[in-house]
Amino acid sequence: MQISSEQIQKIEEHVLDTLKTCYDPEIPVNIYDLGLIYEHGVRDDATVYVKMTLTSPSCPVAETLPPEIEMKLRGIPGVIDVNVEVIWDPPWTPEKMSEAAKLELNMM
Repeated sequence: MQISSEQIQKIEEHVLDTLKTCYDPEIPVNIYDLGLIYEHGVRDDATVYVKMTLTSPSCPVAETLPPEIEMKLRGIPGVIDVNVEVIWDPPWTPEKMSEAAKLELNMM
């Protein structure tokens, strides 16, 4: 089943909003503004994909954060499937953070 470009756009807006509700519990900034999301989108079969990283391979939420993100994305109306992939290349650095995140964390 293929969905229309309008449906894709609507789901993509929800995906971005949803990603901004996910937090590493040790850092008071959402994962999107932290720069942990490298790529995201919606395929024409209503599958959401996310390529993300963590601040380090030994991150305490490495086992729990990706499934939490997947669960939240599956709750978006119209989403058929979700694929959250954790990648390590390129490695995360503080430079990937948004200006708002840097301000929040007093890094400017």
